[in-house]
Amino acid sequence: MTERHLSIYLDPTTLSQVREGQHNFFARLIGALKAVDWGVNLHETGPIARRDARNKPGYALYHMEPPTHARALTCRRSYVGAFWHIEDSAERWEWPVAKAAFDADEIDGQEAAKFFGIWKNRLYPGVNPTNERDLALIALQGKLRDHRSFQAMSPIQMIEEVLARHAGPVVATLHPKEIYTADEIAALEQIASRFSRFHFQLGGSPALLPKCQFVATQNSALALEGYFLRKPAILFAKSEFHHIAGSVSRDGLEAAFQYRDQTPPVARYLYWLLQLNALNAGRPEFEERLRAHLKNFGWPI
Repeated sequence: MTERHLSIYLDPTTLSQVREGQHNFFARLIGALKAVDWGVNLHETGPIARRDARNKPGYALYHMEPPTHARALTCRRSYVGAFWHIEDSAERWEWPVAKAAFDADEIDGQEAAKFFGIWKNRLYPGVNPTNERDLALIALQGKLRDHRSFQAMSPIQMIEEVLARHAGPVVATLHPKEIYTADEIAALEQIASRFSRFHFQLGGSPALLPKCQFVATQNSALALEGYFLRKPAILFAKSEFHHIAGSVSRDGLEAAFQYRDQTPPVARYLYWLLQLNALNAGRPEFEERLRAHLKNFGWPI
C-alpha cells in the first residue's frame, strides 16, 4: 500500500497563513486526514519542489497548480465563501461538475431559495439590481490579444462581438491584478475611438454589476457573482459554470447571445453548483465529505 502521507504544496503567502492557523480550508483538511492516521507535511511550491514531488512517498496536493503525477490532486476555491474543489485537473472546464447535466427540476426549490437568499445577502446586502442604462458589462482577464485553446476567440475579438450585438453602452473592466501591455491598451483605445458608447476602466466591476443587463466574459468569476443578482452571462471560454450561461464555445455566437434576454434559474443552479457539487469547508460534515471525495480518487482512506 502506498504510504498514507500527504505533501501539500503552497505559495509563500498561503503557506504562511496555513502555518499560522489562519486558513480554515487547509486547517480542516489537515485535521480530517490526521484523524484517520495520515501524516501531513507542508512545502513551498516552485519548479524544483514540483519536479521532485513524484519521488516522495504518499500523495500530493497543490493549490491552483496542475498535479505533477498520478498520486497528486489540485484544489481551488470556488469563488465565494468556503466552497472548494479538489480535482485531478487544474483546468476547471475538465472537472466533473463542468461535464455534468444541470436539471433545475431535480433541485429542491425551497432549499435552493434559502441558500440563495443567505448568500445574496452576504455578498450584496441591501443591493437592488437594476438595468436602467441597458449596459453590457465585459469583465476582462489577461492576454487580451491572444486566442488561447480554451477560448472561442481573443478578448479583443470578444469586445467587438459584444459591440456588434448590443446597441447600448458597453463597459469593459480591466482586472486589477493583471498587468496589461502598451499594445493591449492601444487595442482598447482603438475600439473606444470607433465606438463612443464603449469605454474601458481599471476595476469598478462590483459597482457596475448591479446596474448591467448582462455580463460578457471569457470565464471570469464576475459572471458567477452576477448570478446572485440574477444577471445573465455570456461566456466566451470554457468554464465549469457554463450550464445556465450562453456559451459561445458550446452554442455559437448567435445562440449564446439569446441568453442575455432570459432569466436563468439562478437559485437552483447556485445551490446545485456550490452546495451539492463542491466541498463546503464551513459545514460540519466537511471532513466526512472530504475523506469520501479523496477515497473516490483511489486514495487509501
